[in-house]
Amino acid sequence: NYRPMNKFLKEFKDRGYFYQCTNEKELSDLIDKEKIKGYIGFDCTAESLHVGSLLQIMCLRLMQKHGHRPIVLIGGGTTRIGDPSGKDKTRKILTEEEIEKNIKNIEEILKKFLDNKDQKTKPIFVNNYSWLKELNYISFLRDIGKHFTINKMLTFESVKSRLDREQSLSYMEFNYMILQAYDFLELNNKENCMLQIGGSDQWGNIVNGTELIKRYSNKNAYGLTTPLITLASGAKMGKTESGAIWLDENLLSSYDYWQFWRNVDDRDVIKFLKMFSDLDVEEINKIKNENINKLKIKLANEATSMLHGNEKALLAEKTAKKTFEENSLGENLPSIEIKLTNNENNISIVDLIVLSKLETSKSEIRRLLKGKGIKINNEAITDDKFLIKENLFDKNKSLKLSIGKKKHLKVILT
Repeated sequence: NYRPMNKFLKEFKDRGYFYQCTNEKELSDLIDKEKIKGYIGFDCTAESLHVGSLLQIMCLRLMQKHGHRPIVLIGGGTTRIGDPSGKDKTRKILTEEEIEKNIKNIEEILKKFLDNKDQKTKPIFVNNYSWLKELNYISFLRDIGKHFTINKMLTFESVKSRLDREQSLSYMEFNYMILQAYDFLELNNKENCMLQIGGSDQWGNIVNGTELIKRYSNKNAYGLTTPLITLASGAKMGKTESGAIWLDENLLSSYDYWQFWRNVDDRDVIKFLKMFSDLDVEEINKIKNENINKLKIKLANEATSMLHGNEKALLAEKTAKKTFEENSLGENLPSIEIKLTNNENNISIVDLIVLSKLETSKSEIRRLLKGKGIKINNEAITDDKFLIKENLFDKNKSLKLSIGKKKHLKVILT
């Protein structure tokens, strides 16, 4: 008897979120019948999440959209150890204060993306430190450790790749997958959590969890993974030459966030509209042949609204339009302030760019100058001895510094 695919899983696939599932038909049947709870874990090794975590956040939003309840597990306990998945060296261990501060920041970011109003789908925030810190080592080995074989643990990609490259893997990190499996068991017992979602590099850890639940409690639980996203250029999502694309406005302005999406490769636009916007997939398919720059602006507005709100997205669009199309200074353009006290304190073009952090290598700056890649108030500068003097600033004591077509900065005279 044929049953159509569950709506949540169908949209999960249509948007490009799907990579692997532990028992897809069974999971589909289950979520046809009832609303479930599913979790995703986030480590708190940094003070913010970046765009590399956005796909996981979108999965939590999709769960809510289909009436399921997401559990956000913040790894306050596992952060104290370190996950070897996809890493080639042991992670730096943070202090208790750093971990607590990171947890608060990450929760605030996630609350912006998730709906907190509907009691049935409101996210549940848990910190695995609350149960991991109480573990008794002997009992844990006897009750949980007996369900794991070293033979199998050695076959998991996260462990195998480290050993193949002859990079050291500490016993502490080797334990990580058992603790992650235990987290799933704990959430299954406490919250009746039936599903864990994670990146494709988490597959081994997730399967461990579903198997542990089966052996320990004789219940079925499920795992679902998302693909690793690479940009059309081959780079990893979330990292650019200028640094990580943070989701915290204190680390990356809403304008720079908007610019990141506005400047994605043409080949990524439709894929990213499906992955990182709330637009219906049918609607995206209808507009996919429209003007590519219009589509990029749509993507930038959708993605920025979700995190920073509609107003800031539109302000970023307006600022970009002024800066790029009208060659003027938009009020929302990132800025730096400099002082020029008298003529002998003039700053050279090279030093100004280093100060602006738009480019830090002096030899690269000189190369750009030679190639007419640097402009002040839309005029190309080619002399590396060029001095920034007061007469370059407008009546608002501002000038525009541009590197290439995409990097612009307002320099304000104080």
